[in-house]
Amino acid sequence: MRRVTLFVNGTSKNGKVVAVYGTLPDLLSVASSKLGIRASSLFNGRGGLIDDIALIRDDDVLYVSEGDSFVDPQDEVSGDCESEQAGAHTDWLTLNIGGRLFTTTRQVVNVSTLVTKEPESMLAHMFRDKCVWGNKQDEHGAYLIDRSPEYFEPILNYLRHGQLIVNEGVNIRGVLEEARFFGVEQLAEQLEVALKNTQPAKDHSPISRKEFVRFLLATPTKSELRCQGLNFSGADLSRLDLRYINFKMANLSRCNLTHANLCCSNLERADLSGANLDGANLQGVKMLCSNAEGASLRGCNFEDPSGLKANLEGANLKGVDMEGSQMTGINLRVATLKNAKLKNCNLRGATLAGTDLENCDLSGCDLQEANLRGSNVKGAIFEEMLTPLHMSQSVR
Repeated sequence: MRRVTLFVNGTSKNGKVVAVYGTLPDLLSVASSKLGIRASSLFNGRGGLIDDIALIRDDDVLYVSEGDSFVDPQDEVSGDCESEQAGAHTDWLTLNIGGRLFTTTRQVVNVSTLVTKEPESMLAHMFRDKCVWGNKQDEHGAYLIDRSPEYFEPILNYLRHGQLIVNEGVNIRGVLEEARFFGVEQLAEQLEVALKNTQPAKDHSPISRKEFVRFLLATPTKSELRCQGLNFSGADLSRLDLRYINFKMANLSRCNLTHANLCCSNLERADLSGANLDGANLQGVKMLCSNAEGASLRGCNFEDPSGLKANLEGANLKGVDMEGSQMTGINLRVATLKNAKLKNCNLRGATLAGTDLENCDLSGCDLQEANLRGSNVKGAIFEEMLTPLHMSQSVR
């Protein structure tokens, strides 16, 4: 299918793009409907009369007549641009960009510079065929363009001397968006590289003890300290006061947290695999669905005298060493403690319903009033228990 652009004879405005099909009378009928005239003749851009539809090529520009002779559209352009021709002795041009005037020579914006440098840009088209483009002018003759003057200035300077210079305080991203709008592609590429170079490199390295202590000291006592998703892998955080800090989904793997105060901290879904929490204060801690596989929690205190219970529901505690920990009332529902060492732990009133305790060492533990309904105790060791298990505890 071929497409052509139709203009009324003698004009180059308000054209219509139509599909060419059928015969020449069919095309004239479409032209009459689209242009609102009684079309009877078609001319090409050089004034040649078209009497056969086979002569029409794809993307041709045609002029439709009501029977009169061909009128060159340049005659209209010269009439519309009479004021411009009257001032043709000057090489200066003024642009009104968002209310700010930019005066420059035509050598900057006409064919000799802009079209050669960026021939497909919007500015090249605007000032190559100014009257065809239909540029609006203010009362002083300045061409009106509704864009940001702050971001346009580096673009104009680039077109003057070919160098990218952005003044301090000007947002490079804003200049980039203007360059894209005006279609100055080579400049846009340079700006993308410059913008990338200004971005800080992504640093995934773990936070050190020194950095974290500085962070702690700079935070007011009453402010909530949020460390969600931060990487503390391998850091030494031993003996620090970490109460009420939100470590949700943080990476604390292989951390040294010995004797740290983690009272009421949020460790939900945190990675504590291989970490050392020996002697840590874990009163009221939230460790739902956390991963503490292979961690050491020897002699930890989960018991809060005020009655606030630690919550480790759904946590992965495979192979952990929790020997001698105080865990009265702790919630270990559906947690995994396979091959864990809980020797001599105080688990009075603990919730172990649905917990996987396979091959777990529970010797010497106090499980009085603990809820073991549905728990898996296959291969678990219950030697030297302080109080025998009761049938009501429903061990399977």
